[in-house]
Amino acid sequence: MRTLTVELPGGAYEIRIGDGLLAELGAMLLPFHGEETPVVVVTDENVWSHYRAPLAASLAAAGIAFVPAVCPPGETNKSMDGLERLYDVFAKAGLPRGGLVVAFGGGVVGDLAGFAAATWMRGVQLVQVPTTLLAQVDSSVGGKTAVNHAHGKNLIGAFYQPKLVVVDPETLRTLPAREVRGGMAEVIKYGAIRSKSLFDTLDGDMKPAALAEIIEACCRIKSEIVVRDERDFGERMLLNFGHTFGHAIERRHGFGHYTHGEAVAFGMVVAARLGERLALTQPGAADALRRLLARHRLAPDYPEPPVVLAPAMASDKKSGGRGVRLVLLRRIGEAFTQEMRFDDIEAALALLGAAPQVFSQ
Repeated sequence: MRTLTVELPGGAYEIRIGDGLLAELGAMLLPFHGEETPVVVVTDENVWSHYRAPLAASLAAAGIAFVPAVCPPGETNKSMDGLERLYDVFAKAGLPRGGLVVAFGGGVVGDLAGFAAATWMRGVQLVQVPTTLLAQVDSSVGGKTAVNHAHGKNLIGAFYQPKLVVVDPETLRTLPAREVRGGMAEVIKYGAIRSKSLFDTLDGDMKPAALAEIIEACCRIKSEIVVRDERDFGERMLLNFGHTFGHAIERRHGFGHYTHGEAVAFGMVVAARLGERLALTQPGAADALRRLLARHRLAPDYPEPPVVLAPAMASDKKSGGRGVRLVLLRRIGEAFTQEMRFDDIEAALALLGAAPQVFSQ
């Protein structure tokens, strides 16, 4: 088992990574579970169908009874309606201030359950057990929780740190290939913004045994950044590389048309091409990024010219009125933020031309 500690002013918590940890989950929850304190496990129908039995066995072995809250899968459930349904489960379970919510699923489950835990009784205990690659390397760590709104993605949310993150890479075996590819977009993001060595590793012949190491590397990068900037006012914004354009794609086409990872992959290439066009990014970085994404079967040609994304960017939560703080690359392994007005972004995107010029060499 690999263990990282996230040291924050409000309290430290561990990220535990290892094959087979789901069987040990019950024992890991005991420090956060009182004998008469309800445990609510929030999951989705897909995860529940695969892991109901091993989860129940693990908790039963530790003497923990739980109430399942099984949600429909997909981004559309990360909504106010989905949140209200969770509150109903919490109320029926009698979940008190000292209660425990276990988010057992991918990024949607983690965000939804996390925000519900943050706001029920002004905050109950939360443990993240991510089952998708995207959630294991990114969304389960750092305390960002949210639901979507018609005006944009993740507009209603809170910073709420978990008590523990438990990552079992074996849960990826039942994940659809498209979801694994989407998670690789976030892995590649970490290499692009902070670690040239990770980027090069992903461009080599990876062995299955390297997966836990890659997950640990991503979690380490994110935890180090979060410790220095928990509330996302500075360095943590670098983690949004590709996301401003990606969120615009998701909003333009409707949440769920593209996976989050696919949208971020498109967004990273657009950001890299834009940086090169503005002479802020080392020439060739965009091509290197596009090739690595293509190697992992990501970033096919986006069907529209990038300039169409400009209006949707105005509602992004990182928007600051007349402009937005974009994350761009200096080179592979080094990122920075750049304040840009919307009209300047639109003009620069127009210079990129049609989609094939963005995503092709």
